[in-house]
Amino acid sequence: MFETLSGRLGDIFDTLRGRGVLNESDVGAAMREVRVALLEADVALSVVKDFVEKVRARAVGQEVLKSVTPGQMVVKIVNDELVAMLGGEAEELFLAAVPPVPIMMVGLQGSGKTTSTAKIAKRLTTKDRKRVLMASLDTRRPAAQEQLKILGQQINVATLPIIPGQMPLDIAKRAMEAGRLGGYDVVMLDTAGRLHVDEGLMSELDAVKFAAMPAEILLVADALTGQDAVNVAKQFNDRLSVTGIVLTRMDGDGRGGAALSMRAVTGRPIKLVGTGEKLDEIEGFHPSRVASRILGMGDVVSLVERAQEMVNEKDAEALVKRLKKGQFTLIDYQKQLQQMRKMGGMAGILGMLPGVGKLKKALAGANIDESMLVRQDAIINSMTARERENTKIIAASRKKRIAAGSGTSVQEVNKLLKQHQQMADMMKKMGKGGKGMQLPPGFDGLLPR
Repeated sequence: MFETLSGRLGDIFDTLRGRGVLNESDVGAAMREVRVALLEADVALSVVKDFVEKVRARAVGQEVLKSVTPGQMVVKIVNDELVAMLGGEAEELFLAAVPPVPIMMVGLQGSGKTTSTAKIAKRLTTKDRKRVLMASLDTRRPAAQEQLKILGQQINVATLPIIPGQMPLDIAKRAMEAGRLGGYDVVMLDTAGRLHVDEGLMSELDAVKFAAMPAEILLVADALTGQDAVNVAKQFNDRLSVTGIVLTRMDGDGRGGAALSMRAVTGRPIKLVGTGEKLDEIEGFHPSRVASRILGMGDVVSLVERAQEMVNEKDAEALVKRLKKGQFTLIDYQKQLQQMRKMGGMAGILGMLPGVGKLKKALAGANIDESMLVRQDAIINSMTARERENTKIIAASRKKRIAAGSGTSVQEVNKLLKQHQQMADMMKKMGKGGKGMQLPPGFDGLLPR
């Protein structure tokens, strides 16, 4: 997300950085381009006007015009104002209430409400160690209650038993009672949606809100719908006083205007964002990190956090012990490939590194072969346990069998074995203290030539 906006702003700021001195007309010209870039990114007009004026007021002040690096100072000001526009500090879900804490999910039909309910429940269960009960109040959409039940089974989170014909208000009351009797920490109420905001929907949500007294009313909005999502958010907030926003499909929009406008228009914080289709692909929303990504500064903190979540502590300790003995098998190599895929592949990792905004364009044009990670995984899965432990026994006949079994070629098998050997050599040096260690050149197979 934000790739288009990030590219436009990067070009504008490159021009400013190239000048040793800035005057008021330079700042004015840059701000006009920033304004156009934000509007093209589908940011609300009122938000754009306010943002540009705040940046301009600071950028023509003494802190910039008399700065040793005026271009960099303008970028810093834009960063500060972006963070402020996005809400300043990150805000977590409010769970400091008498359990079971009710969380009410609202939004239009098709915004990803039910899937987001399951994602949040999984996050609360695994990250916060909470006992969660999910309840579907959607009696209008066919199989909506069954959908939540299936998702609950997939993530091992309890769902309220379905009673055919029961109305949403009664389901909400039964869910809260079940939460109290069952000793649950959190009860998630997945309410019904409509294709548009109407009085019938709002009356139903009002009744559920009054009965459950939720600690959080989370509005689920689809980031791909742009300004429509912002308008819907305003309508829901005016009626229900939502406490936070969950933006879905943040991974699929190159513009990002909905995310930039949402907080400014509603005054409510974006608390969580969906970053993919899988049930663990949801993250907390951090304004400062998002601003850094937009301005091409990367997001190393999120990258480190994501890596920590993906690494199994016991596996890591076992790997360290083997490295100290000079051991690094194809099984170890495969686990590294799988962790890289979970972190979003090469493109996902590069997107969080600072200073790669321009590089990403070059990489996109050069066609990074992300599917190589999948093919190498398949090659290793086609090997016997003995072959994975000892690659020296893999002769020509074995390579043909492995290639046929994985749907690849002998050349790709050879390339994998070469990269594993180079990685193993590097790991051995790490185990001996890292003397003379260099990155294995064989890994350029993932990068453009």
